Amino acid sequence: MALAARSLSRSTRQLYAGQSVLRSEYAIPARSFAKGAGGAPASLKGDEMLKGIFLDVKKKFETAIGILRKEKITIAPEDPAAVTQYAKVMQTIREKADLFSESQRIKHTIDSRTQDISDVRSYLLAVKDIRVKRGLIDDLGAETMMMDALNNVEKELKKPLLRNDKKGMGLLKAEFDKVNQKLGIRKEDLPKLEEQLELKLAKAQLEELKKDALEAMETQKKREEFKDEEMPEVKSLDIRNFL
Repeated sequence: MALAARSLSRSTRQLYAGQSVLRSEYAIPARSFAKGAGGAPASLKGDEMLKGIFLDVKKKFETAIGILRKEKITIAPEDPAAVTQYAKVMQTIREKADLFSESQRIKHTIDSRTQDISDVRSYLLAVKDIRVKRGLIDDLGAETMMMDALNNVEKELKKPLLRNDKKGMGLLKAEFDKVNQKLGIRKEDLPKLEEQLELKLAKAQLEELKKDALEAMETQKKREEFKDEEMPEVKSLDIRNFL
């Protein structure tokens, strides 16, 4: 058990800090292209800002650890029930600690990095760059279809499409509606798609956690004091005992 305790301590940290990269859902709401309004919060002095950030992170961390001490997590990515349970625990942590879901994190990244982009073509290229850098896979070919839709609109307008062009954006929305129809994506399906994304994320995180735990146990087993100790199955470990 000493071997398991030392080994799992490293892997347990991944529960709160680890994030895996997965492909996103491909709904294409035209409103995401429009620039958002709203002012930034009043600036704080450096020390006050750092203190606020530290206290916020500390509060979120303590909230997460408190939940992890209560909820049973089985490190078994091959077991759908274990993946579902892990996803539920992570959802509880996000809700209680006010953290982004994976789809919310992707949207926030896109919004923050494209807020100063005025034309739609540059926007789409920026979104593609974000997708590639995050390792997201466009296995539906949505980006190509979106670019084709933009080409059709710009050909009709005889000029580049700007994000503040209401008429042009209306035409693009109609084209994107056709794209969504071809892809079989409906607005009412988005919650289900987000749920599927979170399950894939949960499975990937459990796989990473299992990998780290096995590597840590193998490393510890090489030490003299553990050479005769049998290595337990990862799925038998109860993380609550090591927090």
